[in-house]
Amino acid sequence: MKALPTLGKFIYSIPMMIFGLFHFMGAKGMTGMVPSYIPGGVFWVYLTGVALIAAGLGILIGKKGRLAAQLLGLMLVLFALMIHLPGATSGDQAATAMFLKDIALGGGAWVLSGQLRS
Repeated sequence: MKALPTLGKFIYSIPMMIFGLFHFMGAKGMTGMVPSYIPGGVFWVYLTGVALIAAGLGILIGKKGRLAAQLLGLMLVLFALMIHLPGATSGDQAATAMFLKDIALGGGAWVLSGQLRS
């Protein structure tokens, strides 16, 4: 059972890094998700890609892992509120699913931050 926390770090951090790579591979398609009241469009897609990769790497290797998990949690909750909540409140089932996913992953990042040493 001592292996579960280590396995959990891999299961949580590697998909975050892959999501980050997806931000670079599909940046143009993701630009439309940036709220229209935030200027910069594709810049924010690339920046969040870097943030996802950095957070996943920090959590995985244990360098600034606690801070990485705390900031990742904040970013994911902000995504949920700023990007997915408007669609969720208008009845869009896909937006509701994305809202719930990001809230859960953000909360999970905060729980994980309490388990990390650095």
